[in-house]
Amino acid sequence: MGAGQSMDDAPGSEEQAVQRALFVLIARSQSGDLNALDRLLRLIQEPLYRHVLAIVREPDIAKDALQDSLFTISRKLKTLRDPQWFRAWCYRIATRSAIRTSRSEKRWDEALREDDLAGMVATEAEERFEPELVAALPSLIDSLSPASQIVLRMHYLDGLTHLEIAEALELAVGTVKSRLAYGLARLRLEFAQRESRALRQPPS
Repeated sequence: MGAGQSMDDAPGSEEQAVQRALFVLIARSQSGDLNALDRLLRLIQEPLYRHVLAIVREPDIAKDALQDSLFTISRKLKTLRDPQWFRAWCYRIATRSAIRTSRSEKRWDEALREDDLAGMVATEAEERFEPELVAALPSLIDSLSPASQIVLRMHYLDGLTHLEIAEALELAVGTVKSRLAYGLARLRLEFAQRESRALRQPPS
């Protein structure tokens, strides 16, 4: 650390500060502070809604699944022993609620449990995600299988780590990495095909 550089200026210190604030909020909520609990639920409400909507596909059903998830989170929060697993724990609750509520419950349950991709070798290349592909992800992702869709959304749109996704979906970390690698390969192919079609179109 250079002269005059404080600890707060160190790389990652902002992220650490956010994490510490979250841990404090969790602790206060667990101790019975209703204002802290309300802030905590508001903090996770939007990402959890996107997550359950991606599973159930219908806004009204997604809202019901979200409310069920938030109620379960608030009721069981005191049982969470390690706050670093808060996001994964919330996503696990939301995933179970969404699958239970979904009209395609059997399809999703089978899709998330299948291990057809577990034998694939997942390389570190999946971390080098092209900016153009990031921007196109929401519109391209529906072309993927449900198993790949859900892990791509959680990792690249919601920012969960491989381990958090594994905990949330109750999968092996290797399976999560395989589905990410497979999904990215399919996305790159779909993106290239889309670009090729656009180039072939005559100018207006």
